[in-house]
Amino acid sequence: MKKYLLIGASAFVLGAGSMAYVSQQASAAAPSRAKTYQMLGLFGDVLDTVERQYVTDVDDTKLIQAAIDGMLTSLDPHSGYLDPSNFDDMRDQTRGEYGGLGIEVTSEDGVVKVISPMDDTPAARAGVKAGDYITAVNGDSVLGLTVNEAVKQMRGKAGETVTLTIAREKSDPFDVKLVREVIKPKSATAKMEGEFGVLRISTFNEKTTEEAEAAFAGLKAKNPKMKGLILDLRNNPGGLLDQAVAVSDLFLEGGEIVSQRGRDARDVERYNARAGDMTGGMPIVVVVNNGSASAAEIVAGALQDRKRAEVVGLTTFGKGSVQTVIPLRGGMDGALKLTTARYYTPSGRSIQRTGIEPDLEVASTREEAQNIANRAFQFSEASFRNALNADEGKARRGAHEPAEAPPESFDVKKDFQLARAADVLRNGSVAATPKLPKPTAKLASVVGAKSPVAAVKPPQANQD
Repeated sequence: MKKYLLIGASAFVLGAGSMAYVSQQASAAAPSRAKTYQMLGLFGDVLDTVERQYVTDVDDTKLIQAAIDGMLTSLDPHSGYLDPSNFDDMRDQTRGEYGGLGIEVTSEDGVVKVISPMDDTPAARAGVKAGDYITAVNGDSVLGLTVNEAVKQMRGKAGETVTLTIAREKSDPFDVKLVREVIKPKSATAKMEGEFGVLRISTFNEKTTEEAEAAFAGLKAKNPKMKGLILDLRNNPGGLLDQAVAVSDLFLEGGEIVSQRGRDARDVERYNARAGDMTGGMPIVVVVNNGSASAAEIVAGALQDRKRAEVVGLTTFGKGSVQTVIPLRGGMDGALKLTTARYYTPSGRSIQRTGIEPDLEVASTREEAQNIANRAFQFSEASFRNALNADEGKARRGAHEPAEAPPESFDVKKDFQLARAADVLRNGSVAATPKLPKPTAKLASVVGAKSPVAAVKPPQANQD
């Protein structure tokens, strides 16, 4: 099976195993059109002018790499250029062991934005949150830098301290100190929640399927009377397609899991499950939120469409495109990360931009419910200006009152979404589960709460 890149939202991952690569020859030469050669000539003229007249000496290699990356990132948020160093890092990350902070980031309006911290990493333990903006590293501003440039400032030897300056909604900027580690995250862990098992999958790297099997087997051995399983995919940014297929296969007896379709309508590749459900048909509920992306959405969509599980939580991120990583000269010149297809759930849904909508919508907090109602600080694939369009022309659901949120009497130390997933298992289905009163969140009359991006944009240059 070819390996494809399925990431949630990041243009780069710092300590997040969410990339894949495939050795593949670049396709035939571009069309020989006069306009193309004219523009290539223009590029050469600009490069020559910069070399001769820029105020300081320039590095031609860096200029050309930046131009290549700019060309690719103009296509969509997930295409880009990996220089040889970043390509090597990417391969290390997909193996599930790497050095870093355990934080996935992207760039938005020239500001580095956190997609999600990884479970049990320096970033997660330090309280870094999805949606935070990183404005400086060790006191040096990263405003206006590319993601790769900012990431290089955050990297270093394990054991060294790095200070991130964070801008967060409704908060003054503050510093967070983290100690770099060689990160060996377990992508799958398991625990009991009352009479039900909880299988937590935090990412999809090369070890995920075997770790998920082992975690479930260990839990079942210790708790043979387990009555159901909660599959927790919240804040899972994605990862390897083959691992998403293999994890889905753990719970299915056969049939289609996902298909991917490229530019040519005839270019369709389907992935099917084999016989054998490791749970023996145990009832399953999948828990997701808007940080569940790409490979995580494949699993949620497959189990939902195949009627194997019901989904509880919030609409997922909506990243429904496939990236193929194409090494250049065997990787000596780095690699292209290029969007080559969309993926579709078994029922034929393309969830690009729209996401997987849960069978029971549940906000984790009352504040989150209010944010859904007024669209404040919502982050999804649809929030990128140049995101690939939904193939079916669908739009992501707008501001609305979420079905459920924790009542005031709910213990804030407990996990409300997990509790409601257990209720669904206990009652046999979403339809049979008694519904709670809707939260009192008020729909905003004007959409678009002020984002901290506005406060941290690079200043405009003054002219004398």
